[in-house]
Amino acid sequence: MLILINVLLVGSFVILDNKNINFHHILTFPLGLSLLISSLLGYIAVPLLKRLKIEQVIQEDGVKKHLSKAGTPTMGGIFFIPIAILVTLVWSNFSLITITISLLTLAYMSIGWIDDWYILRRQSNLGLSPRTKLFLQITVAIVFCIWIKSTQIITMNEIILPGNIILEAGILFWFLSVFVLVSESNAINLTDGIDGLAGGTGALTFLGLGIIILDTSSDLSIFCACIAGSCLGFLLHNSNPAKVFMGDTGSLALGGALAGVGILSGHFWELFILSGIFFIESLSVIIQVTYYKMTKDSQGKGKRLLMMAPLHHHLELVGWPEGKIVRISYLINTSLIFLVAVLYKYFL
Repeated sequence: MLILINVLLVGSFVILDNKNINFHHILTFPLGLSLLISSLLGYIAVPLLKRLKIEQVIQEDGVKKHLSKAGTPTMGGIFFIPIAILVTLVWSNFSLITITISLLTLAYMSIGWIDDWYILRRQSNLGLSPRTKLFLQITVAIVFCIWIKSTQIITMNEIILPGNIILEAGILFWFLSVFVLVSESNAINLTDGIDGLAGGTGALTFLGLGIIILDTSSDLSIFCACIAGSCLGFLLHNSNPAKVFMGDTGSLALGGALAGVGILSGHFWELFILSGIFFIESLSVIIQVTYYKMTKDSQGKGKRLLMMAPLHHHLELVGWPEGKIVRISYLINTSLIFLVAVLYKYFL
C-alpha cells in the first residue's frame, strides 16, 4: 500500500505538471506523521477496546464465515480520526477552513459512535433506526451549510459541470451539499464490510482528492493527507485478519469528511469519480432492495439479483477471498485517481 501511495504521489503530480510544488513537504510529511502516530496509538487503543469489551456483533444472517470475527474490537475510528484532525489543525495553524472540516468530521463521527454504542448495548446489529440516523445526518449537513454560508469560507455562486456547463448555485448548492454529505457517509459505511476495504480505499480516495485540490485549497489538501495517513496507520491493525474494526464511528466520519472537502473545494465531479468504489457498493444495495420489492409474490417474498448486498459480500459468496476483493478495489481506486488527474488537467 505504501508503494501504491508513492506511485500515486509522483504519478499524479507528473500528470498535473506541478513542477514547482514541493509535495514532499506539503503532503508527505503530514501524511507520514499521521500514519506513524495512528499506527503506534493502535497498539494501545486496540487492547484497551478489547479490555472494555467494545467488540463487534456479527449478523447471523450475514456471510457465515464472518461469524468467526465476533469479538473483534470495534469503534476503531475513535482513535485514528482524532489523530488526523489534530495533526491537520497543528500543521495548518488552526485555519478557519480546517477547523470547519474538523468539526464536520467529528459531528459525523459522533453519529457513528452513538450508532455503535446502541449496537453494543443491545448486543444486536440494530443500532440507531435508519430514520433517526438519516435525521441526524441531514441535520449536521444543514448546520454545516449554514455555517459555511454565514462565515463565507467559500463563495459558491456557480457549479461547473464537464463541458464547461455552468449552473447557478443558489438553492441547488443546499440540496447538492446535503445529498453529497448524506450519501457519501452512508456509502463508506456500506463499504466497510471486510478487512481493510474501507480503510484502504478511504486512504486512496482522500489522497487523490488532496492532490487535485492542492493548488487551490492547500489547507484542505493537508487535511486529506492527514486522513489518508491516519487510515494507513489504522490499516496496520485492520488488514486481514483484522485486529480491530473502524465501526460506524470511523466510516461515517470518513464519509462526512470526504464530502465536506468536496463541497468546500467545489470539486463535486472529481469527488464523484474518486468515490467510484463507494458508489458501486451503494448502488448494489439500492438495486438489490428495489428488485426484491418489485418481484414480491403473494406471500411477500421477492427475488434477489445478488446473493447478498453490498457487492463485496456477493463476491465473497461466489468464492472470492477477502484479500482478492480488497486488492482489486485498491487497483480500481488507483486507476480512478489517475483518470481524475487526466480529466482535471484537460477537461474539468
